[in-house]
Amino acid sequence: MANLQGNTVRKAARKAAFGLGAGALLAPALLFLIFLMSGYKTLPGYAEVRAGYLPSEAWLLDRNGEVLAEKRIDPRGRRLEWVGLDELSPAIQEILLASEDKNFYEHSGVDWRAVFFSAWLNLWHFRDGRHHRGASTVTMQLASFLDPSLSPRRGSRSLFQKWDQMLAARAIEQGWSKREIIEAYLNLTPFRGEYTGINAASSGLFGKHPSALNRAESLLLVALLKGTGASPQVAGQRACAILAASGDQTGLKCDELKALAITTLANTHSIAEVNIAPQLAQKLLEKPGTRVSTTLAIKLQRFAIQSLREHLTELAGREVKDGAVVVIDNASGEILAYVGSNWNTSDSPAVDGVQALRQAGSTLKPFLYGLAIENRQLTAASVLDDSPIQLATPTGLYIPQDYDRDFKGPVTVRTALASSLNVPAVRALGMVGVGRFVQKLRAAGLDSLTQDGDFYGFSLALGSADVRLLQLTNAYRALANGGVWSPVRLTASVLPEKPRRIFSRQTAFIIADILSDSGARATTFGFGNPLETRAWTAVKTGTSKDMRDNWCIGFSVRYTVGVWVGNFGGEPMRDVSGVSGAAPVWKDIMDYLHNNQKAPGRNVPPNLVEVQVTFVPEVEPPRREWFIKGTETREIRLASYLEGNKGSISKILYPAEGTIIAVDPDIPTDRQRVQFSARSGNDVSWTIDGASMGNGATVWWPPKAGRHRLGLNDAQGNVIDSVSFEVRGELEQPGK
Repeated sequence: MANLQGNTVRKAARKAAFGLGAGALLAPALLFLIFLMSGYKTLPGYAEVRAGYLPSEAWLLDRNGEVLAEKRIDPRGRRLEWVGLDELSPAIQEILLASEDKNFYEHSGVDWRAVFFSAWLNLWHFRDGRHHRGASTVTMQLASFLDPSLSPRRGSRSLFQKWDQMLAARAIEQGWSKREIIEAYLNLTPFRGEYTGINAASSGLFGKHPSALNRAESLLLVALLKGTGASPQVAGQRACAILAASGDQTGLKCDELKALAITTLANTHSIAEVNIAPQLAQKLLEKPGTRVSTTLAIKLQRFAIQSLREHLTELAGREVKDGAVVVIDNASGEILAYVGSNWNTSDSPAVDGVQALRQAGSTLKPFLYGLAIENRQLTAASVLDDSPIQLATPTGLYIPQDYDRDFKGPVTVRTALASSLNVPAVRALGMVGVGRFVQKLRAAGLDSLTQDGDFYGFSLALGSADVRLLQLTNAYRALANGGVWSPVRLTASVLPEKPRRIFSRQTAFIIADILSDSGARATTFGFGNPLETRAWTAVKTGTSKDMRDNWCIGFSVRYTVGVWVGNFGGEPMRDVSGVSGAAPVWKDIMDYLHNNQKAPGRNVPPNLVEVQVTFVPEVEPPRREWFIKGTETREIRLASYLEGNKGSISKILYPAEGTIIAVDPDIPTDRQRVQFSARSGNDVSWTIDGASMGNGATVWWPPKAGRHRLGLNDAQGNVIDSVSFEVRGELEQPGK
């Protein structure tokens, strides 16, 4: 007989059925007939329920779909991914039906024999409650999950709810398969506490996937369905009752079940989560049930984490706790590894070191020299003076020092950049201008430089500005890509910015060639250091003021790798340099990337020439050098020099041009002296305001108020170098 649809008919049938009261037991046929005549509102099908299922988690995936991280989004309950019936342990299915619905495969949603038998027992034994029995099938229980109006109110369902639940169960059976019903039930039913669904219950209570559940664990889980808040003792007793009723032949003991209940329910597991990209998970995962694909490669991500962790452990005695790593594919801009922190040792593991602002140190020098070469103000063979320098600034004198507190004298741009000498970089910045350097860095993607050139001053040559590891690494990628900057990509989203050229191909090639030159690097770093790799690579280290930030950024033809180590809290490291701090991690990753790959060769761009260069005097040995066509020269001759036993150039070291000297009124005049010093390659003499005042590399002079001109002369009396300076303050007059 066709079902009569509609709420009016359903309510009338429901009242008629339960209006019979005890007489309904004497007329089961009438009750059954009314049931057949009644209908129920449309319920979702299996496909719709599964598609609409939302776990409480969200997942971050690598480029091949493997899970990098999980994040709990919905705090109301713990629901893990939907588990198909084929993925479930056969034991849980068998025990579920034996305990909850023995006639599951025989009925059509309602077990009528159980209904009438339960009604009979409940009627005649209601007062003592000893034989109270329910008749809900698995399908009826599933119906209450699909329709919230069927859920118990105040701990129990009304007769009307029970009637509707039976109708809903029949509707489900008409559109679902038996396998779909069992599968949906096990994924939607609450088990204990916040654990909803077999996946969350198995993971949270036993620390395993439901496919691995054994018989004892399955018995305990089914026992929990009879009361999710049961004590361990009660749950164990229920599990024993199910075991006894099942006629189990495996030899499982009741005592084992009770012990399992106590150990399991008293000490639940925390659900194991994959989380090897926590900063990205926090940033990208926002909606429950979502699976966000990234460009990361999980094996490389794990290796980068391991390398960073191992090397930071080695540096533990040097006050180093934090680090970050990023790896970018040069051609595509895809981020292949993103390690925001070493959460095992960090005091602030949630900080994202890839995006945090840190002082750049010497990592900006390649872009400074690139700008000077691009403007044809310098070549790789140009000679700069690495000697003490004092620069007047609005806040006082700026006196840069080299990392090793030593000065090398005249050096080429190649040596100055590869060996990261500070004073030549400051001199180069004086040539190109701070403002133009700031503009170039912004063009390279370093948008954290928001101030003008006057704000940063000469210290920008040594990396006084704050930058982000990701942006800095991508700026180096522009050098690897022939001077073309383009945005990086972490997900499948459209790239927000178009590529732009920041250097010519010729300039980028020369800078990369310098950064790959182990010989030029040896002046500061020696040979056999962690900057040497299996494949061709170009690399630069950097250490910020007071040892607070340590960098190693470099690239091969295919990849660019950036590493930062330090402390998120800003505490200084102890005896850590670019070579000992970040460089070992960088080398590990570069060697890993090229372990089984033959590195492609580098193409020399057009309008680039290589010629043999000699230096007069021989500040460096003759060599072959790259030049942008039109800037090449075969001999570099210094404008003024004296050849001594070391072939060095005589020059005033102190005072610098524009120095202001203040006398101390508390010190007697005859006790005050100013030391003039020079780097001398031969015999030299001094003059002050044209008057002779002594010979040798160092002389002492009693200060006199006013402006003065200091001269350094060779043995023939020719002026080699001169500076102007000023003395200020009250000086005691002779005779007073």
